[in-house]
Amino acid sequence: MRTDCHQHLWPRPFVEALRARRTPPFLDGWTLHLAGEAPYDVDPAAHDAPRRAAAEREAGTGRALVSLSSPLGVEHLPAEDAEPLLAAWHDGARALPAPFAVWAAAGVHEVDPRPLAGLLADERVVGLQLPATALADPAALQRVGPLLEVCERAGRPLLVHPGPASAPADAPGWWPAVVPYVQQLHAAWCTWHVAGRASHPTLRVAFVALAGLAPLHHERLTARGGALGALDPLVHYETSSYGPRAVDALVRVVGVDPVVLGSDRPYAAPFAPADLPGFGPAFARALTVTNPAHLLEGSRP
Repeated sequence: MRTDCHQHLWPRPFVEALRARRTPPFLDGWTLHLAGEAPYDVDPAAHDAPRRAAAEREAGTGRALVSLSSPLGVEHLPAEDAEPLLAAWHDGARALPAPFAVWAAAGVHEVDPRPLAGLLADERVVGLQLPATALADPAALQRVGPLLEVCERAGRPLLVHPGPASAPADAPGWWPAVVPYVQQLHAAWCTWHVAGRASHPTLRVAFVALAGLAPLHHERLTARGGALGALDPLVHYETSSYGPRAVDALVRVVGVDPVVLGSDRPYAAPFAPADLPGFGPAFARALTVTNPAHLLEGSRP
C-alpha cells in the first residue's frame, strides 16, 4: 500500500469551528488569521474532500494520512478554547472518504491523556501528532509524557510537526516555514536524542521535513561534546518540502530504512523517488511502502 504520511485537509466541521472564533486562530470566510503571522488566503479547493480523494486515488495512493495543522496553535490553546476545535477536527477527519486516515491531536496547555486512548482505538486513527514546540527541551518532553505513554501502550506512533511561529513584520511570506519551523524540528530532534528514547523505549517516532535536517549536524554535535551514537531504528524522517539532494544527504547519515514519504499537501508536493540519483525502484518501494509500514505498524512487508 503506497502511503503518504503527511497531508493536511480541513473537514467541514473544523472549518466551521474556526469560523466561529473571533481571536486567532480563526477563519474569516477563507482568510486565515494567526497570531504573529500575516492573514493568509486559503484555497477552498485545497480542502475539498471529494476532489482531494479523487486525486489521491488517481495517483495510486493507498493511504493519505491527514493531520491537524499544528502551526494554527490549536494544541497550545487553553482547554476551553482547544477542546471544541479538537472535537471538530476528530469528528470531521474521521468521516473523510478513503484513502484518508487520521493523525490524532491533543492539547498540550493542560495535558489530559484520557481522550487520546479512545481516539487511538479507532481504526481510522493511525497515531498522534504533536507540535515540535511541545518537545522543545527535555522538560517539555516530560510534560507531554503522559500522551506519549498512551501511544506507546497502544503501539501507535508519534508524528512531530512544526508548531506555531511568528515572523518579523518585514519578513517575506516564506519566513515561518524556512526559519522557525526548521529550528523547532531541530530542537525537538535534539530533545528526543538526549531524553526521548530513554523515557519511551518502544515508541515509534517520525519527524516531518527530515527533522529540519538535524541528523546532518552530527559532526558538529560530536565536535561540541555530544555523539550521534547508534542509529535508532524506531525514529523516522518524513520528506515533505525537501527533494532529492536533501534526502540523498540524509540517507548518507541515517540510511534508507528510516525515510518515509510525505507531501505536506496542499502546501507542497512530493518529489518522484525515481528522481533521486543512485536510487531505483527498491528505494521507491522502501520510501512509499516498506518504511511507512514500519512506522505505522512496526512491521516491514
